[in-house]
Amino acid sequence: MLPWTVRRTRLPLLALRCTDCRAQAATVGEGRFRINANGKQLDVWLLVRCVGCDWTSKITVHERVPVRSLDPARLRAFENNDQALVAHTLLDPAIARRNRFTLDWRGAWRLESSAVETAWPYRVDVAFLDPVPVRPERLIARGLGISRSEVERRIKCDLSLNRTTSADFSFVVMPAE
Repeated sequence: MLPWTVRRTRLPLLALRCTDCRAQAATVGEGRFRINANGKQLDVWLLVRCVGCDWTSKITVHERVPVRSLDPARLRAFENNDQALVAHTLLDPAIARRNRFTLDWRGAWRLESSAVETAWPYRVDVAFLDPVPVRPERLIARGLGISRSEVERRIKCDLSLNRTTSADFSFVVMPAE
């Protein structure tokens, strides 16, 4: 059995139209939150920058929430621009849906794979450390250095190889015929 790991190398870009220049991508840059208090209510935003014109816009994290409803440690993390919280916020599907953006993972992940064993057949377990959406056939082709058509012939997997996933899976590599 060989372990493979899909790991994030940087935060993905946001597929989000800029209101200033109409570019289609934005980045969180250094990852900063903005907090606004209105009485006992808080608004929390994640600031993003357009990659085309450097225009700053906001992604809503919390809107008009009572101060007491936020955990004090989480509130301090927002105030200190905690990078783990920036990543967690950006990767949260509910926030992406609410703010109408998707994530562009191109160039933001890598596959860490072990050397290929010589005993046939052998099993490979793929673990995702972050929710990187990838088609298993492309991931396997990249990891084994073979074509996608050869993946269809030589790989036995319970998962559909043509559907995008970010869930752990395993497959068996059969010998070349």
